[in-house]
Amino acid sequence: MKIFFRNIHLYLSLVSGLVIAVVCLTGAVLVFEKDLEQAWHPERYFVAAPAQAVTPLPLARLMDAVRTYKADAKITGVKTYADPARTVEFSLAGTPGGPGGGEQKGEGARPAEAARRENAGPAGQSKEGRGGKGERGGKGGEKGGGGEGGRGPVVFVNPYTAAVTGELNYRETIFFTMMALHRGMVGGEIGKLIVGISTVMFLFIIGTGLVLWWPATRKALKQRLRVKWSSGWKRLNHDLHIVLGFYAALFLFVFAFTGLAWSFEWFNKGIYAVTNSPMQRPEPPVSVAPPAAQGVPTAPVVLSADAALARARSLAPTAVSYALQLPKDSTGSIRVATLRPDATYENATDEVYLDQYSGQVLRQQTYEQRNLGQRVRGMFKPVHTGSIFGWPSKIISLVVCVLGFTFPITGTIMWLNRLRKQRRKERKLVAA
Repeated sequence: MKIFFRNIHLYLSLVSGLVIAVVCLTGAVLVFEKDLEQAWHPERYFVAAPAQAVTPLPLARLMDAVRTYKADAKITGVKTYADPARTVEFSLAGTPGGPGGGEQKGEGARPAEAARRENAGPAGQSKEGRGGKGERGGKGGEKGGGGEGGRGPVVFVNPYTAAVTGELNYRETIFFTMMALHRGMVGGEIGKLIVGISTVMFLFIIGTGLVLWWPATRKALKQRLRVKWSSGWKRLNHDLHIVLGFYAALFLFVFAFTGLAWSFEWFNKGIYAVTNSPMQRPEPPVSVAPPAAQGVPTAPVVLSADAALARARSLAPTAVSYALQLPKDSTGSIRVATLRPDATYENATDEVYLDQYSGQVLRQQTYEQRNLGQRVRGMFKPVHTGSIFGWPSKIISLVVCVLGFTFPITGTIMWLNRLRKQRRKERKLVAA
């Protein structure tokens, strides 16, 4: 029976090994995407906190600075933080075919980190709250895991001086290339299908590997739980594959299983079917313009971003961040996503829709009020990237992804050694 499982393990590994190695290596980098981005460009994200309590400038003033910096800028979203040392992030509409990466879909542009944390993995772009079928209904975003570059640039502004501190165009970063490799080997929809099929194979590889690892005796168990570092290179290679493979198996299985959500739409549908939850979310509520005064055909007064932010702060005074998505047209509403200090993960936000004319709350929903399917699907991103428990789980994810990159290599070496051994036996038999 073990020969049967060994053959499955071998042939599936030979077919998918290269793809698995690339996905694991890029995943190891993407685990710390946010941390590396902030470390490389701290001026974008942080300012010197004022020594005394200084009131930040109004958003209207900061918006003017963005429009001065970029004359043709169309601001679609704003994100502010309770932390006084953080900059304010302004999302701009993308230019089709340009560096911003195509038209914004679903709920439109989002502030930098929220847009960057969109569903991928380990590490990558989240579509949560942006219109992907897996989270919010609609066509944009998660379908098949696409949309690596489907967002406009983000401009960062000092909230105290209105100075523009930087701009982020995701398509121009190394992380965009890593994400394209991680999700689809830079091969579009075909590449995503290849990654998805290889991921399914990887699940079988892990399962058959555990069967092959299972020891027959207690002595063998001890040998398969420890790496014999003082042995020859063949034995060391064997232990690196067998022993470390056992310790990494559970984590790799979880990462691979959750990764299927970005490769196959049927997997996303299955999550909602198993949880008996509706997949489509209701359309955003509509703003109603006040009636014009009789005989005076004036345009209705639109709620300012400052007024919308003040309203959001009154509804969630202890929030860590406030992400405003501005309406696209005269009937759209202002969507505000707020993150509580005790949130389970970064996208576990509460949301409220405000009438763009009156500021009246049109719809409000806490994270706990989302249906079970949305909450389960939302957990896939932090579990897949290892960010679910902060730095400790990120470090574990990094180590496991690096090991995942080495297993196709050590496994291939084992296979070649076995082939050489078999050929030597055959030559001896022929000689005899």
